[in-house]
Amino acid sequence: MIHHRHQRSWKLPRLWQSWRQNAFLLAALSPFPTNWPRWAVMWSLALAIYSGCKWLTWQHKSAPKAPWWKHAGYLFAWPGMDAEAFLNGECNVPVLWIEWLFAGGKLAFGIVWLFAVIRWIPTEQAYVIGWAGMFGMVLVLHFGLFHLLSCFWRSCGVDAKPLMHWPLASTSVSEFWGRRWNTAFRDLTHRFLFRPLTAILGPRRAIVAGFFGSGVIHDLVISLPASGGYGGPTVYFLLQCAALFAERSKPGRTIGLGRGLRGWLFTLLVLLLPAPLLFHSPFILQIVVPFLRAMGAIS
Repeated sequence: MIHHRHQRSWKLPRLWQSWRQNAFLLAALSPFPTNWPRWAVMWSLALAIYSGCKWLTWQHKSAPKAPWWKHAGYLFAWPGMDAEAFLNGECNVPVLWIEWLFAGGKLAFGIVWLFAVIRWIPTEQAYVIGWAGMFGMVLVLHFGLFHLLSCFWRSCGVDAKPLMHWPLASTSVSEFWGRRWNTAFRDLTHRFLFRPLTAILGPRRAIVAGFFGSGVIHDLVISLPASGGYGGPTVYFLLQCAALFAERSKPGRTIGLGRGLRGWLFTLLVLLLPAPLLFHSPFILQIVVPFLRAMGAIS
């Protein structure tokens, strides 16, 4: 018992020190001018947070035998957050041409969607244009470009698994956030939030803290540059947390909220119905639509 208390006492200072160092790096990376377009501020914040988190994972790696090109590749040419796997792991399974074609097809479809399809939406439907534009950008980046990077690094023998694992196949909320959607963010929060906080707060409170932290980060990137919708992203992630606990509860298990078709439908409703809280109107109209116009996707 004494050893357990001692272990809990040093994990909190170490966790705080890691995130404090990361906060200093974020402050150094985000001195954007106040007269920038809102979308430029948003991307600056997103890049600063990503860079700080990337540096945090690399600082805590243990890869004494990894060559320099792996370190450079991890820091500058791979969006994942699992430094141990990328630097130390190996991939001996060849990447089939069909996977290359599939990844490239998603990228191409996303580009066509962005620069051709959404032009057919009437200009007065700005909110619809914004949502359609976000769909295209996710296709281009998360499902297209990032998948191609995964194919490239795995063909070089590096353990760089795709960050998206068929999220639409999720039959539970926990499966969606834990295994299928953007595993880079999941790897980061699991290692630097959930695991340390579990030893301090216990697993249930650590899960709540993890979802709350995700909401705060999204509020910072989404609501702050948009100057509106404050708290919406945080409420969205707390709703995801509540749904996760609901599907794991005894009544939830009894009616099958975390498995099969019923679990799939429950997950879809939980993800989509409160989505306007996450991507609220100020963000859509003040950031997404102007960014689409600046990149030439719409006139």
